Formats: sequence, C-alpha cells, structure tokens
Amino acid sequence: MLQRIFKLAEHGTDVRTEVVAGLTTFLTMSYIIFVNPEILGGTGMDRGAVFTATCLAAAFGSLIMAFVANYPVGMAPGMGLNAFFAFTVVGAMGYGWQQALGAVFISGCIFVVLSATGIRRWLIAGIPRSLRCSIAAGIGLFLAIIALGNAGIVVADPVTKVALGNLHSAPALFAMGGFFVIAVLDALKVRGAILIGILFSTLGSILLGYTPFHGVFSKPPSLAPTLFQLDIPGALHHGFFHVVLVFVLVEVFDATGTLMGLTHRAQLSQGPHKARLGRALFADSAAILAGSVLGTSSTTAYIESAAGVEAGGRTGLTALVIALLFLAALVLSPLAAAVPSYATAPALLYVAGLMLRELVDVHWDDHTEAVPAALTALVMPFSYSIANGLAFGFISYVVLKLFTGRAREVHGAAWVVAALFLVRYVLFTGT
Repeated sequence: MLQRIFKLAEHGTDVRTEVVAGLTTFLTMSYIIFVNPEILGGTGMDRGAVFTATCLAAAFGSLIMAFVANYPVGMAPGMGLNAFFAFTVVGAMGYGWQQALGAVFISGCIFVVLSATGIRRWLIAGIPRSLRCSIAAGIGLFLAIIALGNAGIVVADPVTKVALGNLHSAPALFAMGGFFVIAVLDALKVRGAILIGILFSTLGSILLGYTPFHGVFSKPPSLAPTLFQLDIPGALHHGFFHVVLVFVLVEVFDATGTLMGLTHRAQLSQGPHKARLGRALFADSAAILAGSVLGTSSTTAYIESAAGVEAGGRTGLTALVIALLFLAALVLSPLAAAVPSYATAPALLYVAGLMLRELVDVHWDDHTEAVPAALTALVMPFSYSIANGLAFGFISYVVLKLFTGRAREVHGAAWVVAALFLVRYVLFTGT
C-alpha cells in the first residue's frame, strides 16, 4: 500500500529509509513544540492550548504535504513569524492575540489565491536576491535579540539602550550552557541537537530547583482556549493593512525558498516531479488557514527537513512519519510546560546564527543592492519589528535604483511592495 501511494521504487527509496528520514527531521524540528508555546504564551494565549495547536497544526500540514504533494517536507508553525505575531503585532502594536490570529487567517486566504493564480511565482521572481537574503538574516537578528533578552544576557539600559546583563544569574548560565551543547552537537552532526540543548537546560533548571516539574506524560491540554478564537472582523481594521502584508510577504519568501531548496536537494525539481511543486505550495498555504483556526501563528515548510532529505527521504512517507510523531508528542505537555524561556533562548539564538549566513549572497560591491539589504537586516532588531525592516529595505531599494538611473532593473513586484509600504507610512502613521 505504501509503495502504491508514495511510489517508493520510482523515487529510489524504501519504507525503512523513509521512516528513518522522518524520525531524523522530527528530531531536528521538534523544538518548536517547546518554543512556540513559550513565545505565543507571552501574548496571553493559554500555553497548553498553544502546545496542542502547535502539534496538531504541524501534523495537519505535514499530512497535506505527504498526500497532496508527496514531498519529504515537514510543516510546523514558523520561527520568525511567531515572533512577529507575539512581539510586534501583540506586544508592540497592542492588538489582541485574537485579532492577530484573524490576520494570520486572512494572510492564509491571500496566500491560497496567490498560489492558485501564479501571482506567488511572480512575486518571488520580482524580489531581488539581496533583499531575500537580508530578510532571512534580519529575522535571525530579531530572534537573537529576543533570545538574549529572555536569557538575561542583554538587558535594557537608560543610557546605552542595551547593556550586558548578569552573566552569573541562573537564566544566563543555563542559556549559555544550552547554547554550547547545541553548537557542539550540531557541529558533530548529532541529530536533534537543538532539542537536546533545550532539554539539557530544562533538566538542569529542574534538578537545581529553579523550575517546577510535574511529570512527562499526560492527557493533551484542551484546545478550547484557542480553537476558533480568531477575530477576523477585528483584523480587518485599517491598522492591520501592513500586518497582513508582512505575514504574506514573509510566508511567500520563507515557504517558497524552503520548498525550492529542499526539492532541488532531493532531486525533485526536474522532470515529472517538478509539477508537484505547485501542489506543495498549495499545501503550505492551506496549513496556514488550519493553524489560525486551531490557534497558532503561520504554519510553514521547515528548512530542518533537509536533515531528513540527507538521510534519504524522497517521498511523502517521510512527511507522514513526521505527522504521526507530532501527534504522539501531544502527550508530552507536562514536559513542555516545564521548559522555561531561558531554556528555549539557546535554540532561538542558534537558529538566528544559522540564518545570518544568508548575508553571504548579498551583492556587497553594488551599493544599490547592499544598502537596502543592510537596512532590512538592521532595522528589524533595532525597531523590534520585522515589518519595519521589510519596509525600509523595499523602499530604499526602489529609491536607490530610481535615482541612480537603474530603474529598469526593478521588477514590477518590487515597485508594488514598496508602494504598499509607503502608503502604510503616509496614511497609517499611528498604527
């Protein structure tokens, strides 16, 4: 049956290889079941419900990827987008988490339309490579400042804005220990290094009495506090114009770039396999809608799926295994509740460091490419907003190209995105 559904022989693989690949990918991305409740819980959302929503959204998205696209790609709520949801939309802008979920749902609807009509491909083709790279790096820097703050390593200062915190404090020590565990294990190619680092810091915190522990297994927490709690009418308020825009743009770049990179590595981007990319794009957009209804931020394809591809995963059976493991993880809610923010901080910081490598591909010798890229990456953490970083990058890119006589190099999509952000700053300055 598995052979018939997933065409294993056609892809040069077998059940054992696919199962191992699925387990490998799950171990590398399962940190999200600990990190996501911590981040979204800061908005007032019930952490237990977010934990359940995270597992279900990841399982649902991975199942769609398995049976619709037959790709070895795991899905889960995305890093960066959850930070934008919690720290910018709810934290800095002051909107309720229900409205933020409404904005995720609307962005998912737009995403489906963009994927179905081919506009998504047009957008991707029109965004310069330098900006695409700097967006990933900027989100990485944004995650880094959040991580360092959660660990108490960086603190606010009235004179210098930021300063070094107390490195002798328990949160800082646990965070630094977890970070080095992750970094060393990952350098040694140990699967699940990020998850092991989180568990290392959590276990140390529990054993030394800094964190209460109530067991490992239990019945999954109720989904009721977040299920169908999205406020779509509230998200249609004019202040959400650029919030939805940012969700859509980041979802487009992140998910599409991840899928294209993974399919190329798995040799699924050529010949008869190439047509399935469209179905994969639809799968991740449908998963966004499901996640917003369940009660979590945007669900997307995970770059950690590369670990499973390296282990031989070539079909949707890999994604099916990932989905089943996320469902099995539902009974781990007491363990997830015991994970403090300074234990997930090392994971955020390490992921941030990996995302910075994207800056290598920026054309630094061309100022009309380098300056917008630098602004994009720098404004995100310093303004505590992914939206502002995107806006500064696109607007500066268009302006520099226009006034240096190189306007013809600007794709229509870049003009459109820059104009939308400009309208936002001119008309909605208070939002």
